[in-house]
Amino acid sequence: MELGGTKCIAAIARGRDILVRERWPTGDDAAETLGRIVNWIASSGENFTAIGIAGFGPLNLDRSRSDYGRIGTTPKPGWSGIDLRGTFAKAFDVPIGFDTDVAGAALAEGRWGAAQGCSDHVYLTIGTGVGGGIVAGGVPLHGAAHPEIGHIRVRNASADGFAGACPFHGDCLEGLVAGGSLAKRTGIAGEDIPPDHPVWAEVAQEIAELVAMLVLTTAPQRIVIGGGIGSGQPQLFPMIRAAAVKALAGYGPISDAATIDVLVVPPGLGADAGPLGAVALALDALP
Repeated sequence: MELGGTKCIAAIARGRDILVRERWPTGDDAAETLGRIVNWIASSGENFTAIGIAGFGPLNLDRSRSDYGRIGTTPKPGWSGIDLRGTFAKAFDVPIGFDTDVAGAALAEGRWGAAQGCSDHVYLTIGTGVGGGIVAGGVPLHGAAHPEIGHIRVRNASADGFAGACPFHGDCLEGLVAGGSLAKRTGIAGEDIPPDHPVWAEVAQEIAELVAMLVLTTAPQRIVIGGGIGSGQPQLFPMIRAAAVKALAGYGPISDAATIDVLVVPPGLGADAGPLGAVALALDALP
């Protein structure tokens, strides 16, 4: 299961081959939405051996805590505190892989997509929200919690001083470039903003700020940028790469244009990075 802020996708797969899938809107009644998914799986007739849950965050991933498996405080109405993992653990007696949707997508891109051959890489999704999964040594990076890359503060490039739309931080990256933020910033729905709109140059500069931070803090072998805006606006990639080179200003071995051109790429799995991320989590949960 890939559970996003807008839609939920359930898929049954054998290896990386998705045999069947279904999707539902992520409604404000979490129990009803998850119940539909459980019922769909139970009625599939498939003898599956593991489940992977790739969910929107924040997620509680520390197995030592009593709230392990639950969604933390989220702006998504009706989902804060929901026992996401426990819902499926009660319904199905199989191993369960559980992580963020972006960590799952990062694993999938490393296993089958644009980050193949990389043990250390990052997957960014830019769409309804902004998130990122960091893979270090082949496994998702966790500490006291999982990374919240979308809420990093970057230099605001908006010409009119847009205050940002994040209810927690204002003009963090998500508050500047997520779909809803762009709608407030431009007065146009994110998916309807034309490719030649001047806001894209500002967005590219703000995303490049994050790219530069990731280069300096994690030194990844690849940064894959997906999501509705990340993948749906291909004209952004040359602008992001050029702005990242400028932001890095020649410092370090991962700062020249030729290296950044190879480093910052669209997803190799396209829109399937999310559901295949859940598949990767399921595969990794098997003994």
